[in-house]
Amino acid sequence: MLEMSNSLKLGKINVSSSKVWIVIGIGVAGIVILSETRRRRRARTGSRQDFGAFLERFELLPSPQPPPPAARQLLSGLTFAVKDIFDIKDYVTGFGNPDWKRTHEPAARTAVAVSCLLKNGATCVGKTVMDELAFGITGENMHYGTPTNPEMPSQIPGGSSSGSAVVVAAELVDFALGTDTIGCVRTPASFCGILGFRPSHGSVSTVGVLANSQSLDTIGWFARDPSILHRVGHVLLQSSPVEVRRERHLIFADDCFQLSKVPKQKSIDVVSKATENLSGYQPPKHINIGQYIASNVPSLKGFREPSTNLQHGTSALKALSGVMLSLQRYEFKTNHEEWVKTVKPKLGPDISARVLAAVNTTHDKIKTLYKVRTEIRAALHSLLKGNGILVIPTIADSPLKLNSKKSLSAEFYDRASALLSIAGMSGCCQVTVPLGRHDDRHIPVSFIASHGADKFLLDTVLDIYPSLQKQVSIVSNSLPLPDTNGNMDTSELLKEKGNAAFKGRQWNKAVNYYGEAIKLNETNATYYCNRAAAYLELGCFQQAEEDCSQAILLDKKNVKAYLRRGTAREMTFCYKEASQDFKHALVLEPQNKVANLAEKRLRKLAS
Repeated sequence: MLEMSNSLKLGKINVSSSKVWIVIGIGVAGIVILSETRRRRRARTGSRQDFGAFLERFELLPSPQPPPPAARQLLSGLTFAVKDIFDIKDYVTGFGNPDWKRTHEPAARTAVAVSCLLKNGATCVGKTVMDELAFGITGENMHYGTPTNPEMPSQIPGGSSSGSAVVVAAELVDFALGTDTIGCVRTPASFCGILGFRPSHGSVSTVGVLANSQSLDTIGWFARDPSILHRVGHVLLQSSPVEVRRERHLIFADDCFQLSKVPKQKSIDVVSKATENLSGYQPPKHINIGQYIASNVPSLKGFREPSTNLQHGTSALKALSGVMLSLQRYEFKTNHEEWVKTVKPKLGPDISARVLAAVNTTHDKIKTLYKVRTEIRAALHSLLKGNGILVIPTIADSPLKLNSKKSLSAEFYDRASALLSIAGMSGCCQVTVPLGRHDDRHIPVSFIASHGADKFLLDTVLDIYPSLQKQVSIVSNSLPLPDTNGNMDTSELLKEKGNAAFKGRQWNKAVNYYGEAIKLNETNATYYCNRAAAYLELGCFQQAEEDCSQAILLDKKNVKAYLRRGTAREMTFCYKEASQDFKHALVLEPQNKVANLAEKRLRKLAS
């Protein structure tokens, strides 16, 4: 249309006029320059289709799947991304800063943690944006842009592992790796409304990961589904798959919840009620963790403010967070002072202030910093012992608005650091879990277990998560209900609830809703077929096959039932039966691409 319009206009002008052609030339040049500028800007900031979270896209394929009858690799079929702090062979590890990337060579080998995931069947699909030098908490990066918080685009994603949190929240990958020094996994997980796990300090190898502060650095991971969080943990922690079940004892840190603006009924009450009907949970207790720390960490006394209006032990938590920040600065200076002073990198204003504070600070209480760390670990171990789980809010405040001219206040940093320092300084493992929303923000709650109790904590999350989500839905009425108008019976209402839970990736809850619908109407093939889909997501392949068989008995033209039964059979290595199911689906729908690809794949396997 543009060409036609131009030709019509040219027909009315004097083509011999040189001035006209100069004007046209300038216009065309302007369009070319504008297009090139936009292209470069897109290349620099990343495509918004990936929420601006990826720095580099590539594909690292997993180790070959062992042939039957060997068990499938634990992470088979899952995709993940890694923070730009992990070494990937032949790629430069950028540390979130172009000057760092410019002054360093490509990695000679891949980080141990990444290699471990690849060996267990996962596929790595790229590197993600991070705060520069892992020194931020907002997730903003002046060089590569700020990844967009998927559910709350107007708010910052949190950092420093911002890109890794965003690609998980946006469902671009199944899980992602980050690092957590003073909250770099827990904070973005909280802001993006997903699960985030900080393991016990030293429990996962950091070989091939750039150091910020080695006494605080841990490798953490994000997931939307607790079963994936658990499987990744099983691989990285190299833990035993079998553990004797222990009773669980929840301990609520009341003084920490006083820092949060979330109502008690949406946080403490949700967790309490979630455990009421679960076996193996002792009645919860309550504690003022700040006072407990003040009484059991004597070396902290020298860091507490002599005159303060802070009460309820909050002064001890503030002192603990101050020690944590001092330790981070001291070790960052030891690691990177020479590079910072030699290269003089271009840094964002907030990061620049933190880096300069680190490299210019003199430390005269180094031994005491490490002594506090030793004492707080012993204190938490004594409190939690073998079965204790400390419950705290992960973050106390709402995140900052994106592109806000304001910066995070000192009050925000103080409250955030106070909460994050408990696990950060003690080296305990901590998991943050989303509990719905309040005032247009996610509600994150954290569970902390003693150092080395990572498997116990991951098992707890897997055990308690469905009950937590049930309580969240009761409190917030988050499940969308259809408008019945008297035209939909109870079983259809339950099916719609199941569909909503499935869409929200709450697989266990979806199974329960579909199951209740089946109890009321055992002749509806859709209910069985839908429950099979949820079972497939949970890895319950035998149950999925049984539901699909029942659906086919009720409706022999149910294509989805054949496809899902074929998938379930393929996953249990029943290739012949699976192939027959996909062939049935093709008879019913000859153009079905899923069935066609699956049938070809199975034919190759059979041959």
